[in-house]
Amino acid sequence: MNNFELKNPTKIIFGKDTIEKLENEIPKDAKVLLLYGGGSIKKNGIYDQVKIALAKVDVIEFGGIPANPEYAILMEALKIIKDENITYLLAVGGGSVIDGTKFLSAAALFEGDNPWDILTQNIRSEKGMPFATVLTLPATGSEMNSGAVITRAETKEKLAMGGPGLFPVFSILDPQVITSIPERQLANGITDAFTHVLEQYMTYPIGALLQDRFAESILQTLIEVAPKVLKDPSDYKAASDFMWSCTMALNGLIQKGVPGDWAVHMMGHELTALFGIDHARTLAVIAPSHYKFNFEAKKEKLAQYGERVWNIAEGNTDDKAYAAIKKTEAFFQKLGIDTKLSDYTKDYEGTAEEIGKRFTDRGWLGLGEHQSLSPDKVEKIVKMAY
Repeated sequence: MNNFELKNPTKIIFGKDTIEKLENEIPKDAKVLLLYGGGSIKKNGIYDQVKIALAKVDVIEFGGIPANPEYAILMEALKIIKDENITYLLAVGGGSVIDGTKFLSAAALFEGDNPWDILTQNIRSEKGMPFATVLTLPATGSEMNSGAVITRAETKEKLAMGGPGLFPVFSILDPQVITSIPERQLANGITDAFTHVLEQYMTYPIGALLQDRFAESILQTLIEVAPKVLKDPSDYKAASDFMWSCTMALNGLIQKGVPGDWAVHMMGHELTALFGIDHARTLAVIAPSHYKFNFEAKKEKLAQYGERVWNIAEGNTDDKAYAAIKKTEAFFQKLGIDTKLSDYTKDYEGTAEEIGKRFTDRGWLGLGEHQSLSPDKVEKIVKMAY
């Protein structure tokens, strides 16, 4: 196992009817900006629960953060933070609202002239405005990590940011909230979390036995509860396992001491930026092709995954590894997730070259666990995903 440091300061408040605990967690003297998305929280009762819990606190609201948190909209919220002397942020939503709030946390204290520099110059946020979250859609794990991804429509870019100053102070996880989530979004959440685990696990063996089994147990749990969650989101036991699996998939624990990949995400982000495809669905498009292209480098781990997660017992290492890729693609498809770019757009020709050029222009010359995926190899992977 590699050397590592692990610190996660986020307090998790998990379980039924925990939104009311906001009242005891938000500082009484805080001036809060309440951030949310398209307004679904006003239909499913979550908004009312939050407002009741914050009755004794000074609150200003900002809604309308889209599914891919848009820079221009976030800049409107940043102006409110500055004009109204906001001291505390509260994200009520899924990963997009939480990611947008993390950007605002960093931008509120940013001393430069252009907050977009935080993303383009990879500025690590050592300190941010304090913020908390009420999770409404399990998927990204953003409620217990310090990373975020922000979109800018005018340049068709989707870039990552983060730093130790961007952990939520606390996050409230009530599994009951998934009852009102549409099936499409639930399938996205399962796919997103599943791929988060794969990005940290599907590399090469280094003998980190516990880390591997942590990762495999999350994958096994997601596979087991996926049909239950999709069939009946009000199944509290399944909802609990689903929500906690999504959090554990990307709270930093399973990535420690092991190599990570993240090339699937880097390529997937470009498909969202170019075509507006749901983030999780871009991962399902890229992942199978990525594993096929990098088969020789990943086959030992692919075979282990096939044996332990999918119970593949027959064949040699190559056979098990290929079967594991097929099982993964079939799992996504069973969730209702298409796995080819052509399923989402007719304008896919030239996409691979565009993404390769973007990576070259940014200096992203070596992705993956071996930093060996050059832009020309990225082009080949994307073309395989057409």
